[in-house]
Amino acid sequence: MATDHIRYDVLAREALRGVLRTVLTDVAQHGLPGEHHFFITFLSKADGVKLSSRLLAQYPEEMTVILQHQFWDLVVTEDRFEVGLSFGGIPERLVVPFSAIKSFFDPSVQFGLQFEAGDGSAEGADDAETDNAAATPVPALPAAAEPAAAETVAEAPAKSEGAEVVRLDRFRKK
Repeated sequence: MATDHIRYDVLAREALRGVLRTVLTDVAQHGLPGEHHFFITFLSKADGVKLSSRLLAQYPEEMTVILQHQFWDLVVTEDRFEVGLSFGGIPERLVVPFSAIKSFFDPSVQFGLQFEAGDGSAEGADDAETDNAAATPVPALPAAAEPAAAETVAEAPAKSEGAEVVRLDRFRKK
């Protein structure tokens, strides 16, 4: 097989991360349009991720957050996003480099992006021969995992089989 000196895999992955950057930048400037909301899964211990020790202890491998109704101070830079969210009633500030993101899903339009586990660092990307990122049609979430209209954030404990979305409406005052 011929050697890919152009590194189409790296170019495609960075272009898809650019989609995330563009979408989050627009949301930071104008808010979420319509029914759009985002499930973002990232590696908790990736370089540049900043979580409180409490969250890191609770989600040592990966974490999924939902940006929907109640998040604040969303800041997007070339290489990361920062956002304020509440976990169990405790406000937290998360810093997530785009290179740490494993998946992005907007269930309102069934659009998702998934990144290979091995492509989490820009430095390692040049050495890896099988790094890929693809825009994948992600299936709809099961009804039990769909966020409620007023739900703001869901957290997912790390599991080797995949992440599980935990509904936070049980903490909401009725």
